[in-house]
Amino acid sequence: MRKRPIATSDPHIQALARIVGEQAILYRKEDLMAYDCDGFTVHRHLPKAVVFPNSTEQVAAVVKYCHDHDLPFLARGAGTGLSGGAIPLNGEVVISLTRMKRLLHVDLENRRAVVEPGFVNLKLTNSVAHRGYYYAPDPSSQYCCTIGGNVAENAGGAHCLKYGVTTNHILGLEVVLPNGEVIEIGANGVPDPPGYDLLGLLTGSEGTLGIVTKITVRLLKNPEAKQTVLAYFDEVEDASQTVSDIISAGIVPAALEMMDQTAIEAVEAAAFPVGHPKDIAALLLIEVDGISAGIDEQIDDILTICRRHHVREVKVAQSEEERARWWANRKTGFGAMGAISPDYLVQDGVIPRSRLPEVLNEIANISRKYGLRIANIFHAGDGNLHPLVLFDASKPGETERALAAGSECLKACAAVGGSITGEHGVGIEKKEEMRFIFTDEEILAQTAIRDVFNPKNLLNAGKLFPTPGRCVETKTPSTVK
Repeated sequence: MRKRPIATSDPHIQALARIVGEQAILYRKEDLMAYDCDGFTVHRHLPKAVVFPNSTEQVAAVVKYCHDHDLPFLARGAGTGLSGGAIPLNGEVVISLTRMKRLLHVDLENRRAVVEPGFVNLKLTNSVAHRGYYYAPDPSSQYCCTIGGNVAENAGGAHCLKYGVTTNHILGLEVVLPNGEVIEIGANGVPDPPGYDLLGLLTGSEGTLGIVTKITVRLLKNPEAKQTVLAYFDEVEDASQTVSDIISAGIVPAALEMMDQTAIEAVEAAAFPVGHPKDIAALLLIEVDGISAGIDEQIDDILTICRRHHVREVKVAQSEEERARWWANRKTGFGAMGAISPDYLVQDGVIPRSRLPEVLNEIANISRKYGLRIANIFHAGDGNLHPLVLFDASKPGETERALAAGSECLKACAAVGGSITGEHGVGIEKKEEMRFIFTDEEILAQTAIRDVFNPKNLLNAGKLFPTPGRCVETKTPSTVK
């Protein structure tokens, strides 16, 4: 950030600069353009200013000032979110937490650590790996996404099938409420304290209830053994049935990932190709871990199930290097779409595993209906789908068609008893689709909770919940699952 003196008569900018320092605020248009969106680039809006506090005290002071002067505001981490949760719709003051990036405390005896919200996800595992520990939530963007952002979105990742999502690994939070008050939830990292589950409520609230400034997380011991299987199928239905049969056999893999032919085309054209056959319909990437005894037996059972469903080829990684290459290929899947399409829209729905062939067939119908290719990358083990709608924003009408196609993909997930998001959040992208799975009464109950924490609705307004009174399809009480 360039060191330039404050050159504006705006009293709010001047006051915020006094709180965080003149070198920790952006307010010129050319500087603000980098903060007009997050990973959801379809909508862009400039903030009023961006401030970079370096402590809880500074965050609280900024929030209190905004609250007292009715200035809308929101928190931002690395900006990797995919649903528009950090887009400043109302000319907000953006509170960037990237300077609060310290690892504050590691307690391996009790298997926990305390981090600031700007601490990068993968850096936590790298910080404790030499002692034999790791942090389990592993979203694809873990090399750059922050743990504060993970808390806001309740991020998951490839290994959430066995180990759960972010909320399963949070033991305590320090939170700045929308009026500037600082509170602690789950102090000292005591698991499951008595009373209401406020940790669960805050985790996944998408920055609408408070701003997290410290996080106590659970660390896990590295498993004794780990093996990874790669399987190629000529039919999507065979790969889908293999997924169901692995789970039905009582095997709980650490990860069970699937990619279809379009997704495979993309990852093979991008930075980490591994030589997947170009003509296969689907692949499964399956990983099991745990104590050494029994791992080989699980792998043998998985190989047998794959062969039962007409697998073309199935193989076990012969080295850590080969396993790492397979995972690098999978984890760059979203970004790899840039190798085959000018633009893409990432969707995020959840379905029962047993309905996978049906929903994938419906997504193929949606692709044909809108004349847009849709690639599928997903956490097949827990039914978390990621249809990627490929389009060209420079062509008139294609962006609108892509958004409509994405909405229909979510509707297909809801129709089989699923959800409109598994880990990316609702943000602005899916807020109207909330009506696919909630009644008006249920939405009002949730907004009533928001109003307890955020009564002036200055913190991240316009996110998560649909526009009141908008005429769209709404789930009826009699069909709520």
